[in-house]
Amino acid sequence: MHIAKILRSGTMALAIGVTACGGDGGRRSEAQWQAVSDTVGDTVTVRTLSGSLWGDTAYLVAEVTIGMMDGPDEYLIGDPRSIAVGDDGVIYMLDRQVPVIRSYGPDGMYLRDIGREGGGPGEYKNPGSMATLADGRLLVRDPGNGRLSLFGPEGEYLEQLWYPGGFNTSRRLYRDTAGYVHSMVLLNYGTAPWDWEFGLARIDPDAGIVDTVAVPTWDHEVSRITGSREGGGSSSNRVPFTAQVHWSFSPLGYMVGGVSNEYRIDLYRATESVLRIEREWTPVPVKREEAEEHRRRATHNMRQQYPGWKWNGPPVPDSKPPFRGMFVSAEGNLWILVPTDARVSVTEAEAREEEQRTGWPQIRHTEPPAYDVFDRDGRFLGHVRVPHSFQTYPEPVVRGDYVWAVTRDELDVASIVRFRLVLPDRP
Repeated sequence: MHIAKILRSGTMALAIGVTACGGDGGRRSEAQWQAVSDTVGDTVTVRTLSGSLWGDTAYLVAEVTIGMMDGPDEYLIGDPRSIAVGDDGVIYMLDRQVPVIRSYGPDGMYLRDIGREGGGPGEYKNPGSMATLADGRLLVRDPGNGRLSLFGPEGEYLEQLWYPGGFNTSRRLYRDTAGYVHSMVLLNYGTAPWDWEFGLARIDPDAGIVDTVAVPTWDHEVSRITGSREGGGSSSNRVPFTAQVHWSFSPLGYMVGGVSNEYRIDLYRATESVLRIEREWTPVPVKREEAEEHRRRATHNMRQQYPGWKWNGPPVPDSKPPFRGMFVSAEGNLWILVPTDARVSVTEAEAREEEQRTGWPQIRHTEPPAYDVFDRDGRFLGHVRVPHSFQTYPEPVVRGDYVWAVTRDELDVASIVRFRLVLPDRP
């Protein structure tokens, strides 16, 4: 590693160049990662200029698939809302369509259902998410009943903990390395949705909520379209393809996030300086047909509530934000969902037929998902190509070289898949 130090206006800038060598069977690959690092106050910025430590695009290979079109009920997956994976490899899936929590062995074989819908002990009502604990227990967020429910390694009901009801979220439960679980909560009930402030409740699985910490805020005004009616009632939606705030929580015990008007993500490390990750990027264009589809659908949505409504926000931009989501792996690696060129996923005839059936304008152009991956120190590991069937919701789970995620095939049949992450030059 070669490091050149340059003092500049009270800041320290480090020009970093790393050559990574690796491979199997005598094969050798070299990848040059070029970055600069600056320290200003309590913020350390690592900006990737070019290259990566992996050297090339990584990809996913499916090893275990759970789900089918026809077969036993326990393998028919309807609407998976949350997935979790135990330290022993057991897979948990919350299917909102049934609704039930099902568990499967590491080999994909069905084990058991856990709990059921209802209000009694061991039952849940509109459950939001779940998390596995180090001792094999399963924690389920149940805002419909205003509680958290704990189940044992064999699916047996153990106990319940108080949890505020009245607010549900699709966000996952985040388990940290200290054994706490963190859940998103609404801090200012009674305000308009666009004024909501969120926090994370820190939960001791044996005692309940310990404290609540506000989510970091960023100085950003969302580009919106709005509607209102005489006598009260109003709503607001974000203009498609405009920048917004994205955040997540690291198992290492801190929040990460940023505004997608720039490729810039902050890691609010608890006992260290803030780490800011930046990267040079090339804007991905929004195709004319793609923009028109999203504008038409947004207009239709507003007119459902406000007949005759006309577009009153800024235009749909001609390029996409540098990122559109993020999550953190068990090791603290940051997975950044990045935009890609849209592809036509259905024919015009299919779109017209679906629009006639549902009454909603169809989105024919879809973005195949792809990720940039950075390690906990801000080094750019590389780009990950995922299958077109790969779903970004519910949030995937990443541990080591394995990724668990929901997929949907061309017939919209859902499956839970365990993938293996394959790096360049690795068989």
